[in-house]
Amino acid sequence: MNKIIGIGNALVDVLIKLDSDHFLNEFNLPKGSMQLVEKHFVDMLTLATKSSNPQLTSGGSAANTIHGLARLGMKASYIGKIGDDNYGKIFAEDLIKNKISPVLLNGKDETGRAMTFISPDSERTFATYLGAAVELGADDLNPEYFDGFDLLHLEGYLVFNHDLVDKAIELAKLKGLQISLDLASFNVVDLNREYLIKKIKESVDIVFANEEEAKSLTGEEPEKALYTISTMSKIAVVKIGSKGSMIKRGNEIVKAEAIKANAIDTTGAGDLYASGFLYGLSKEWPLEKCAWLGSLAAGKVVETIGAKISDDGWNEILDNLK
Repeated sequence: MNKIIGIGNALVDVLIKLDSDHFLNEFNLPKGSMQLVEKHFVDMLTLATKSSNPQLTSGGSAANTIHGLARLGMKASYIGKIGDDNYGKIFAEDLIKNKISPVLLNGKDETGRAMTFISPDSERTFATYLGAAVELGADDLNPEYFDGFDLLHLEGYLVFNHDLVDKAIELAKLKGLQISLDLASFNVVDLNREYLIKKIKESVDIVFANEEEAKSLTGEEPEKALYTISTMSKIAVVKIGSKGSMIKRGNEIVKAEAIKANAIDTTGAGDLYASGFLYGLSKEWPLEKCAWLGSLAAGKVVETIGAKISDDGWNEILDNLK
């Protein structure tokens, strides 16, 4: 597993630090959730936070994971759809700068944005306008996109488009790729539970879930959920925040501690955990070492604002690998 391709909602993260959670209550945004919103609502949020000096960076769950894999030195590619605008330019340039082979299709709408509100306790809440990202459809996927790759990484946010996910998995399997899936958000799982269970059982090799997502999928607490998910896929990973992570592959069970970190923003923690874990699997490392690198990457990303690890953070990770 030396080359990985990801498919996801190509979004630009608009990062906003909040002084309190009053803003979330004012706009009826459940803390810790991901809400899909219309353009008029994201325009309203943009106006309301204009004085907060938001940061702009390429984002989307799968794109964050692919970015991390590329920084670790893996050959990586990404499929998504963007608009013909400045946000789309920001997204494309970031992939190219980080040596990710882009398959970016042009949509009719504006490039999607994820308004990311960071609470004082570092929890993040998303109001996501999908824009052109949601225009990515099954008919956009060509078999040759998957040539030469070993694994397809999917983000859970895509499961609102069943045809797209079905086609992506079908083409990837025809080319002999493994499938990994990050469940992405508990409310996404709630709305697509039956479909997700069916798809995981049929086609998914590796499942990443945090404890809320695991509970939404199985109705169980983390340890029992781990066992249940492992009956559906070859490898089940349940992340439990500061308590670390649990992994089950067949009869093998691993419990890994989290890396101590000065958390200021949890955005991208799960995405970068997946980067480290998948990198370890590509090297055929033991699960303990895969989880260690996943935890290290997650620990470094929470020490920065946004879903990108700083250059100093990457230098420390790469020094650890040496």
